[in-house]
Amino acid sequence: MPLIRPYRAEDAPALAEICTRTALSGKDATGVLDDDALWGDLFALPYAERDPALCWVVESDDGRTIGYIVATDDTDAFETWFRDVWWPSRSRRYARLGRAEKTRQDELLAYADARGPAREPNAATHPAHLHIDLLPETQGMGLGRRLVETLLGELARRGVPALHLGMNPENTPAAAFYARLGFEPLPSAEGTTVLGLSTGADRRPPAVRG
Repeated sequence: MPLIRPYRAEDAPALAEICTRTALSGKDATGVLDDDALWGDLFALPYAERDPALCWVVESDDGRTIGYIVATDDTDAFETWFRDVWWPSRSRRYARLGRAEKTRQDELLAYADARGPAREPNAATHPAHLHIDLLPETQGMGLGRRLVETLLGELARRGVPALHLGMNPENTPAAAFYARLGFEPLPSAEGTTVLGLSTGADRRPPAVRG
């Protein structure tokens, strides 16, 4: 049975690869961009870099990393750091192609360039957010649920009340998975679906001060 364990720095290449291989609503996006590394630089590696304690990986019986969950406990603080620290260290790698017809890479780079705090209204009530990606070989093992429950436990321990995530509204398998976990729809911009979930932090007993 695959093992869920805390992220380690040496897992970074595997996170980037899994992110690419699942980027199209769970399907392989290899070759869609001029540079596949952009997927991981936007949606996986910055989370592991800023707060590795909110990142876990799935390790197969033969020692391969085959899935992960990454998160932040404060979306606006994370987006400020992404804008000011992370993206300036990465953005020069990626050419802005400037073609008459925008490519998927151009769209993602425009998204990255525009990131910053206060862009996600749901962060006021659901300050944490996550990304979870699992290779097809992990399906049917309950690993997605276990990863989310692991994250929820740590967020609750930190006193974070709720989290959100964004997804492609056409990704019906993912929508069904999140519904089973108790995620509920939140106000969403056109072309995306935002879901939210309480961490249960408000139901935990207060810490004993000694």
